[in-house]
Amino acid sequence: MQQEKLKSAIESLLFISDEPIAIGKLAKLCDVDVEDVDSVLLSLESDYGAQTRGLAIIKIKDLIQLTTKADNAEIVSKMLKSEIQENLSQAALEVLAIVAYRGPISRAEIESIRGVNCSFTLRALSIRGLIDRMENIKDSRRYLYNISFDFLKKMGVESVEKLPDWDNLSKKSENENVNKVEQLSINIESV
Repeated sequence: MQQEKLKSAIESLLFISDEPIAIGKLAKLCDVDVEDVDSVLLSLESDYGAQTRGLAIIKIKDLIQLTTKADNAEIVSKMLKSEIQENLSQAALEVLAIVAYRGPISRAEIESIRGVNCSFTLRALSIRGLIDRMENIKDSRRYLYNISFDFLKKMGVESVEKLPDWDNLSKKSENENVNKVEQLSINIESV
């Protein structure tokens, strides 16, 4: 497939998908090699970065998704942010912040930081699509929780590393306390 036609096809696939797509799946759909898809994705990233366009590509491992540009986060957040904050309790914001800054993290670790049971809150956040539950390779009896692509899109950031004060607050410490949890949730609200 011609480079420009492949670029157009991949951009269309990313646009219509409401979920992240694996690079391998894009290659299979377009009947090309993964390296060709990688090359096109770099070109698209360059296009979106160099121009004053409202789109960006976000990545988590080998998953790709087309989303709005971080520069437009303020205006986009006016429309979407209320979805996160409305009807979310302080407990939900705290759990969401812990998962965002410390994920992937187990329920037991979250409960250790907060000091209370978080089962219901984790379920509610999962139903809203703000966190994802995944298998724990080290302990198959427990799940790990991580933020979702929807969370990144709604917060208007391209990766968790772009959250406020990421370098400081993402560090795990032996002496977690309520002040740290409150700071995490304040940062989630301020994005």
